[in-house]
Amino acid sequence: MARNRTYNRKNIFIIVIVITVIAIALTVRLGWLMIARSEEYSERAQALHERERAIKAERGKIYDRNGIEIANNKPVCTISVIHSQIKDPERVITVLSDLLGLSEDKVRKRVEKKSSIERIKSNVDKEIADKIREYDLDGVMVDEDYKRFYPYGSLASKVIGFTGSDNQGIIGLEVKYDQFLKGTDGTILTLTTAYGVEIPNAAEDRIEPQAGSDLITSIDVNVQEFAEQLAYKLMDAKDAKNVKFIVMNPQNGEILANVNAPEFNLNDPYTLSDEILLQVEGETLTDQKKNDLLNQMWRNACISDTYEPGSTFKIITATAALEEGVVKLTDGFFCPGFKTVEDRIIRCHKTTGHGSQTFVEGIKNSCNPVFMEIGARVGVERMYYYFERLGLFHKTGIDIPGEANSIMHKKENVGAVELATMSFGQSFQITPLQLLSAASAIVNGGTLVVPHFGVEIRSANGEVVRSLEYEETKGAVSKETSETMKMLLEAVVSEGTGKRAYLPGFRIGGKTATSEKLPRSSNKYISSFIGFAPVNDPQVIALVLIDEPTGIYYGGAIAAPVISELFDNILPYLGVEASYSESEIEKYNIGSFEVPDFVGKSKKEVKDLLKVYDFGELYPIGEGEIVKEQFPLPGETVGKDANLILYYE
Repeated sequence: MARNRTYNRKNIFIIVIVITVIAIALTVRLGWLMIARSEEYSERAQALHERERAIKAERGKIYDRNGIEIANNKPVCTISVIHSQIKDPERVITVLSDLLGLSEDKVRKRVEKKSSIERIKSNVDKEIADKIREYDLDGVMVDEDYKRFYPYGSLASKVIGFTGSDNQGIIGLEVKYDQFLKGTDGTILTLTTAYGVEIPNAAEDRIEPQAGSDLITSIDVNVQEFAEQLAYKLMDAKDAKNVKFIVMNPQNGEILANVNAPEFNLNDPYTLSDEILLQVEGETLTDQKKNDLLNQMWRNACISDTYEPGSTFKIITATAALEEGVVKLTDGFFCPGFKTVEDRIIRCHKTTGHGSQTFVEGIKNSCNPVFMEIGARVGVERMYYYFERLGLFHKTGIDIPGEANSIMHKKENVGAVELATMSFGQSFQITPLQLLSAASAIVNGGTLVVPHFGVEIRSANGEVVRSLEYEETKGAVSKETSETMKMLLEAVVSEGTGKRAYLPGFRIGGKTATSEKLPRSSNKYISSFIGFAPVNDPQVIALVLIDEPTGIYYGGAIAAPVISELFDNILPYLGVEASYSESEIEKYNIGSFEVPDFVGKSKKEVKDLLKVYDFGELYPIGEGEIVKEQFPLPGETVGKDANLILYYE
């Protein structure tokens, strides 16, 4: 009996010990939760009774170089529903489907879904959102938002790009600089019951959104608009497939204009343009086909597509030959209309031949046999060396996505025939931008610059956040070669195949090209011209490509005049003043004008007229107030600064 009592006391003692240990453990755990982790669990409890809604940040604007907005924002709203707060589901479904233009089935699925919050539609016009507010529907949230808006519609569409429904960049500058433009969204925190119902009159926590930074670009709206007008005029006149333009400052790589006609409407980017739809007229448009066509419509071909440059590439070959010292300006050549290379007969564009000519004349005539000869003198090894120095083996580094690289022969596979065809721009492919970048280095004194659009990032209040800098590689070619090439390319315009780009008062250099597309039997061509001005200090360089023109297709005939018209309009705008030689003044009758009729005019009227006409010295004779005779006579044509004699009564 005593043994049993001892056993029971032992068991009781063990139980007490276990209970005590458990109590201590629970106390320690409770203390840990209440003290050490109190803040965390307080946040969890608060989160359980809070509903978070985003306040969209305003996206940063995009400006041209003159401070003109080319991308900004339009206030819109996002419509959402909270299932637990909806009191009359059918009314909500009817109103939202009617005002938002959505099917009742689509709205019903969102309304009946048991979640904390469901978005019905974003980018809703403010007028429609205000109508929804007027219905005062329980469980329907109307939140302020922003929609991207492009004031110029299709202007530079493939450069600027656009945003998606979430306001994130899709293509172009919008996606490249998205990290700066997008800003930081804010939030509204609303107190709710355990069932998710908002507590009436409860205070809201609000974290304000931070607007995105603005992007200042090198684009000039005026230059871009004029280049686009030229491109569309050319497309219509030559029934061309497309026209591409790049206008750039060769000194620093800032791109003033980039045209890819036809462009598309940035405010409606998912609607296929008429030009694209013509390609598939009569075909069934599947979703996959439409996506392919949209990508084609959005594609910036100046940057993303390669082509055979043709004779514009002779600029590179001539530069390599001069740098290597294998050719002098006075060297003589003979062109019978072809050149035999190994077992191949390669023809000149002038099938009857150019006959005897110097190197300078060979460039002016764009003679293929001359360039095949100097290409052979340079050789494969050194030719590829200059290709590398001029950036033709790598991307330019332009600040929009989708840039392609050149397609070149492997050096070890280049034989005499390949070298011959490469010397005049065939049998390989580069992008238009790579050609423009290499040519810029040749005419700017030898510095390889990075073509770009971005100039500065600024905060919403105008402070500079970051100045965008780009690498420059000096010494791509020597200054001596650069000066010689500028002189040679000016001769191409003043006396050679590019003479239709000649513009009195401005020294223009350039090179024509007519590239036959593959397959050669297709009889389809790309006509192009690359030009720069002024020759003594190049401030602008431009490249135009006309894809598959009908009728006359030679670059010198249809592309060169386009660059002349472009420069005629933009050079004075860019501050490049005309300077006429005496021969130009005489040949083109520069500054001449028809003498107005001063007879019968008062001295005040004479003074006003003289503000309009560019006379030299005025010789008034007589003391009267009214002019009775004049010399030169009314209607005569005189030159600038001609003297005027007026006889008063």
